[in-house]
Amino acid sequence: MTENLNQNKQRISTDKIAKMGLMSALACVMGFVRFPIIPAVGFLTYDFADIPIIITAFAYGPMPGILVTAVVSAIQAFLLGGDGMYGFLMHLLASGVFVLVSASYYKNRKTKKHAVISLVLASVAMIGVMAVANIYITPFYMAAGVEGGIAAVKKMVFDLMPLIVLFNLIKAVLNSVITFLIYKKISGFLHRESIRRKVERPVEEKSMNK
Repeated sequence: MTENLNQNKQRISTDKIAKMGLMSALACVMGFVRFPIIPAVGFLTYDFADIPIIITAFAYGPMPGILVTAVVSAIQAFLLGGDGMYGFLMHLLASGVFVLVSASYYKNRKTKKHAVISLVLASVAMIGVMAVANIYITPFYMAAGVEGGIAAVKKMVFDLMPLIVLFNLIKAVLNSVITFLIYKKISGFLHRESIRRKVERPVEEKSMNK
């Protein structure tokens, strides 16, 4: 019986890893569709890559969500023409904070009401973290070739901060609404194997005990 249970766990784990890989690939593909939201800060563009990441985190928990976030951030930044280390850090921070907060809250409170609360909390956390990150990380990476260096870039960031906050607010709302609308449709696919194994397991255990 122990051997049988171990085989079941291994199948579930393998299935989960495969589906995490699939969601990572989907996120990278969806990342190609990007567009500016606010013309005055056209360098800030929105894409749909975070949707599969958030759905994965809701389905499997915060740590798998963070892992998928890191993989997608690295692929986009270093292999798909992103902004290198700067792009990787900013994406990892933005998506990672959103995933960690939302999935941590949602994992033990899986109702529509708490899904909304988790997304609101994650949005607030992401907006706050990215405001700080833009103040301290962006000047470090963008100062090269700018007259006045880091101080000049930091001043520019402060001047643009209301628009940066607005951009992240719109981004968070879009990600939240889309995730809320489609999560249940996709979560069935993500949980299908594990649900089937849970149903079969008592039958198998009963058969082993005869």
